[in-house]
Amino acid sequence: QVQVVESGGGLVQAGGSLRLSCAASGSIFGISFMGWYRQAPGEQRELVAAVTSSGMTNYADSVKGRFTISGDSAKNTVYLQMNSLKPEDTAVYYCKTVKFSRDYWGQGTQVTVSS
Repeated sequence: QVQVVESGGGLVQAGGSLRLSCAASGSIFGISFMGWYRQAPGEQRELVAAVTSSGMTNYADSVKGRFTISGDSAKNTVYLQMNSLKPEDTAVYYCKTVKFSRDYWGQGTQVTVSS
């Protein structure tokens, strides 16, 4: 089992920044993927940014140039640095890890960007 815990959400004005953290614990051997997703009210959950165990990253077009995903392997933690935030970035942000083709999700953290 892998436990996933997100933190760092909050309320910020447009143009501001937030950093989200996603910590994985438990049986972490074999984790191949960690990613951030978000879901706004009435919308489907979408991929925001992800990183694989080999270091490859992927970003949604809507956040390229504004968001950066990074990891600290010693802490088993992945970060999402979000700059130049827009009201449309408002959503619940979820972290997902993949271990041996099984998904593990965190409980989510709310990000609200005011205009």
